[in-house]
Amino acid sequence: MQIASTIIPIFSIVIIGWLIRHKGFVPPEFLGPANRLVFYIAIPAIIFRSVSKASFKAQFNLTVLLITVASVVAVFTVSWVVGKAGKTARKTLGTYMQTSVHGNLGYVGFAVVYYFMGQEGLVKAGIIGGFMMILQNFLGVAALVIYGKDVPLGENRLFFVQKIFGNPVILSAMAGIFFSVTELPVPEVVGRILDILGDLALPMALIVIGASLSFEVIRLSIFSVISNNFFKLMLLPCVGFVLYGFYGISANEYLPALILLASPTATITYIMSKEMDGDADFAVAAISSSTLISAVTFSFWLNVAG
Repeated sequence: MQIASTIIPIFSIVIIGWLIRHKGFVPPEFLGPANRLVFYIAIPAIIFRSVSKASFKAQFNLTVLLITVASVVAVFTVSWVVGKAGKTARKTLGTYMQTSVHGNLGYVGFAVVYYFMGQEGLVKAGIIGGFMMILQNFLGVAALVIYGKDVPLGENRLFFVQKIFGNPVILSAMAGIFFSVTELPVPEVVGRILDILGDLALPMALIVIGASLSFEVIRLSIFSVISNNFFKLMLLPCVGFVLYGFYGISANEYLPALILLASPTATITYIMSKEMDGDADFAVAAISSSTLISAVTFSFWLNVAG
């Protein structure tokens, strides 16, 4: 019952976002500013506030982190092998690889963690998510550099640095970890401002995700999309789940990380593919289909872990 009461409301908001866009309640021009508001202000506010208030020593689990990042690297490698074996077009292969592991942590993963596990779960997810985002961006850029157009190495390095050190969610997670480790207090006035901004984050993020969905391009590469969704929504969390169990980690400790692993493909993979001459249409197909299917796969993994 708790799973249904978590998943149904979350994806109902996603569907509402899709409906209000297609029914003309908001103009297409709304999405850009709304996305920037969520990405640069609201999500960083809730992540920093949640992590900075928590005890890092009590919430951080190194084994969970190592298993989580190892799972991402393993599935990234598998996607490369399968993509090469399937003779995926060079331009598509880099995008195929990054969309197989690059999850939408900020908009979907954190929302599921928060509404299923509450504030404590969000703290754990915020800490792990910061490290995961760095890895995801690194792997995504690496795949697109190798299989994208020929770009001077200096430009690729600059792009990578921008994606890491210019990512507000990564920066807010790292800043929150710093305050948590040092136990520095956040001024009460600042904390309340962040609380107000944070309240905007999750509902607005879900609406933006729904309004951004597009399913027209899925039929153009249906078999590649299916395998890509399988890697992202089933194989990746499965590898993590098996390893968490093998090392005897309790569900309360690994569940935030498992939810992040099971998150659908991140919307930023489209932007990265567009900027680095990957297959942007395939990225749109992977994002839209995985977001829709994740309503079912999230329920599956929460049941299995529960």
